[in-house]
Amino acid sequence: MQTDPAISRLLILRSAAIAVQFVAVIAVYFLFEYQIPLLPLLAVICVEAIFQLLSIFAYRKVTKARPAAVLMQLTADLLFLTILLSLSGGATNAFVSLLLLPIMIAAVSVNAKGLAYTAVLAIAAYSFLLINMPEHTMHQMQMTHHFIGMWINFVISAIVIAFVIGTLNSTLRAREATIARTREQQLRHEQLLTLDGAAAQVTHQLATPIANLQLLFEELKEQQADDPIVQEMAKPLAQCKEQLAHFRSLSNALRTGQTRQVISAETLQSTIQDAMTLHFPEQNLQWLNNAPDCSILSDAMLLPAILNLLQNAVSANNHNQQYCVEAKWHIDQQTVSLSLRDFGQGFSEQQMASLGGQLMPSNNGMGMAVMLSNVTLERLNGSLTLSNHPQQGAIAMVSLKIV
Repeated sequence: MQTDPAISRLLILRSAAIAVQFVAVIAVYFLFEYQIPLLPLLAVICVEAIFQLLSIFAYRKVTKARPAAVLMQLTADLLFLTILLSLSGGATNAFVSLLLLPIMIAAVSVNAKGLAYTAVLAIAAYSFLLINMPEHTMHQMQMTHHFIGMWINFVISAIVIAFVIGTLNSTLRAREATIARTREQQLRHEQLLTLDGAAAQVTHQLATPIANLQLLFEELKEQQADDPIVQEMAKPLAQCKEQLAHFRSLSNALRTGQTRQVISAETLQSTIQDAMTLHFPEQNLQWLNNAPDCSILSDAMLLPAILNLLQNAVSANNHNQQYCVEAKWHIDQQTVSLSLRDFGQGFSEQQMASLGGQLMPSNNGMGMAVMLSNVTLERLNGSLTLSNHPQQGAIAMVSLKIV
């Protein structure tokens, strides 16, 4: 049965408990000859077994159960156990401390509110058993103070177990989450180092051929100055030289740490608009509102990170024959966000699970650019959120801290 681990643990424990309950009732009645209501006890165990079978059928394919489902199962366990105990001595039953087990299970399966609910329910069950004890049992055995002391001990035990185990479980969950984030960041940094080394090597290898092409171009220009093909070579060669020079200056700035600066949101909007017009003239970047009056932390990689997202939006538009990208500013007390919406097909579930966190193969080139953008924004104390628009297309939300 491939189901949620929390539900799976409950179902396995309940199966064992039903078997133990049945054997215990039969042994007590026939071997030890205690006068217990055999048929009512067996009827309760049968109802519990039917509930168990229904639960197994209902959760056999549930990979992630809701907390309410776990609480419902724990409530059923407490109810069945309380009924069995009330039919076999109530608070005088030696197994009344089993009411602590649902609290222990809740401590490692549900949140703090669910744990408090289970603890209160267990204490209420014990209180019910104590209040409904026959009066002659109290008087004949003269055990009133003893049973009240047992109740107080149960309440203290329940509170201590809920607090200690609940606190330890919360600490372990927080530690596991931190370890998972650290492992993910380390993997991403290793991938980035690999990409950085490959990019530097390719750039170094391209520098010499481009310089040779520049020399050949100058010779051709002297010999055939009026040839239109020679004239068209000037622009791409100049762009190659400019990109190489920009890469060298950017690498030097990153190496020395002199990249961060504070800019206004209006300046960033103007820069994005100019870059969009230059690189994607066929697309229309429509601003739905003006830039807010605030400043953000920027570096040399912020604009390329946003351009990567715009390039993916343009690619999605081209596949869907759309020519508009919507941009909108959002601001709160400490964060300013820029949403970029395309009108493509949107993200698939696999892309939503992987984009921004790891490299992923894609015929459209998506994956590496988004991961680089995500890392850049994280370095600037920002974040990137990807989602699908309810009507059409996808939304990339860039959030940055206001300084």
